[in-house]
Amino acid sequence: MELLVRLLTLALALFLGPTATLAGLGKSPYQLVLQHSRLRGRQHGPNVCAVQKVIGTNKKYFTNCKQWYQRKICGKSTVISYECCPGYEKVPGEKGCPAALPLSNLYETLGVVGSTTTQLYTDRTEKLRPEMEGPGSFTIFAPSNEAWSSLPAEVLDSLVSNVNIELLNALRYHMVDRRVLTDELKHGMALTSMYQNSNIQIHHYPNGIVTVNCARLLKADHHATNGVVHLIDKVISTVTNNIQQIIEIEDTFETLRAAVAASGLNTLLEGDGQFTLLAPTNEAFEKIPAETLNRILGDPEALKDLLKNHILKSAMCAEAIVAGVSMETLEGTTLEVGCSGDMLTINGKAVISNKDLLATNGVIHFIDELLIPDSAKTLLELAAESDVSTAIDLIRQAGLSTHLSGKEHLTFLAPLNSVFKDGVPQIDTQMKTLLLNHIVKEQLASKYLYHGQTLDTLGGKKLRVFVYRNSLCIENSCIAAHDKKGRYGSLFTMDRMLTPPMGTVMDVLKGDNRFSMLVAAIQTAGLMETLNREGVYTVFAPTNEAFQAMPPEELNKLLANAKELTNILKYHIGDEILVSGGIGALVRLKSLQGDKLEVSSKNNVVSVNKEPVAETDIMATNGVVYAINSILQPPANRPQERGDELADSALEIFKQASAFSRAAQRSVRLAPVYQRLLERMRH
Repeated sequence: MELLVRLLTLALALFLGPTATLAGLGKSPYQLVLQHSRLRGRQHGPNVCAVQKVIGTNKKYFTNCKQWYQRKICGKSTVISYECCPGYEKVPGEKGCPAALPLSNLYETLGVVGSTTTQLYTDRTEKLRPEMEGPGSFTIFAPSNEAWSSLPAEVLDSLVSNVNIELLNALRYHMVDRRVLTDELKHGMALTSMYQNSNIQIHHYPNGIVTVNCARLLKADHHATNGVVHLIDKVISTVTNNIQQIIEIEDTFETLRAAVAASGLNTLLEGDGQFTLLAPTNEAFEKIPAETLNRILGDPEALKDLLKNHILKSAMCAEAIVAGVSMETLEGTTLEVGCSGDMLTINGKAVISNKDLLATNGVIHFIDELLIPDSAKTLLELAAESDVSTAIDLIRQAGLSTHLSGKEHLTFLAPLNSVFKDGVPQIDTQMKTLLLNHIVKEQLASKYLYHGQTLDTLGGKKLRVFVYRNSLCIENSCIAAHDKKGRYGSLFTMDRMLTPPMGTVMDVLKGDNRFSMLVAAIQTAGLMETLNREGVYTVFAPTNEAFQAMPPEELNKLLANAKELTNILKYHIGDEILVSGGIGALVRLKSLQGDKLEVSSKNNVVSVNKEPVAETDIMATNGVVYAINSILQPPANRPQERGDELADSALEIFKQASAFSRAAQRSVRLAPVYQRLLERMRH
């Protein structure tokens, strides 16, 4: 049984990650990552942890499942080394790290964990070493030797030149007057330090990284007789200002300061919470065209959306980012916060110039580029970032760009650039009207569109909405990407140019010389009224070529038999509107004749009953027309299919008879059993 549990635990760890293991239930993210590192190192002996080291640096990380397979930290390759897990040491001649570290006081434990510089500075103060060696219960977040050596020279000089005040206070700020282990270090909590009861900010992230005032916890939970030591990668300092106060005193935030005041967000930024402010510098604002910047600064709603798009809902220290992570802003947009080496990135761009300026209510990262959300953009600005530049050029050439840059509530149905691969149309009166019919008179969101809805355009047309299983279409054009909602307008990216309907199905057929024989046949069959009135039809319209391909005798016979002609023509008319973008792989469309048409699409070729369609999506006010070069025969007119139907019927009858026979045989076999049961019930 014990072996089975071990195997199940290992399988869960390998395939679902450390959070799924049986032993991991209730553990903190840090403990789960440490557990995974133990699992990866167990082949090297007891209490051995696998550690990922970033090549070319001294940075080491306990590995989680994802990092183990990717072998990268912030895009940089790593090598795996195997070390004693925290709290254990090697024994000469034995495998792994079988021995627990000897328990000593805090002062001696500092040397064991690799913080001898902290030991040295503790010695220089008069009061601290006796305290660390004496009775009590303390926690010390001890900076590594590298952390002390990376301090600016002037900062270090000010500390060591006044050891019994500055240095003592700095060290006391790293201490808490009780034992605090990692399972108690919760995300967003504050610990009271031993320096003037100043707060130490703790963040415990889902990826297992723990930060202390944005310094990363390197090795945790080193027990001592009088407390616990956690090794961290920076020397931390007191935090006294909130985010708003930092904005007010930083020279590089002059424009941001004015924007925050105008938006009324200063109350939020000076209040309680744990936010991340991606603070745009003066330089970031200067990169924006003056016209755009002035428009946003003069629009309170757009300005508030702009600033909220720079505020993440939780505090995110730089050390916690080891790979891309999606984070939501107060505006509602999702930003991809990642890293490339030592640089933090936003949406893949290295725009963060300074990081981890800690505040009492969060953390600030300086950014050199403004993050303008869609909700603060005009339609023209939205389109400039999408694959619809050709459509925008046409709008400008037609003199219609003011519609997309003003305050009208509109939706632009913008065809993709690929729609124009065979050439860009010339601007004339007809094209200008067509472009106006790509602009709907209200700001829409595609998730609220419904089947049969009509949309009014600036060109005076009414466009219909068609909802299919895997596509959402407006007339003949279907939405090709998620829509973007701007300040006043929305952008729908469409897979083709719209062709608004110009008349009924009969009007379409009469206006196209290819269908003259079909029009005559429809008149003979008495179907003109049907195709002229309101309705929803899909007409697979045989061209003259299709009729001429029939033997003359058959054609004459068909045209002379009104009943048969009506039957065949009704088979060419579906009882709903199906545009080509809504077909998918295969759709069975019921015809007015009663039988179903099989409409399919493969490699951009539409077929009906396996016959290729010559032209798709000729839109009419009461339907859509497809041109075909063949006459479709109803199943009842196809000998092979009649034979198939008879065979299917015979097979179904045979199956039912077989089932009945098996049931009868089963009843016979079970009859004695039922009889015995009845006898027992009687007694």
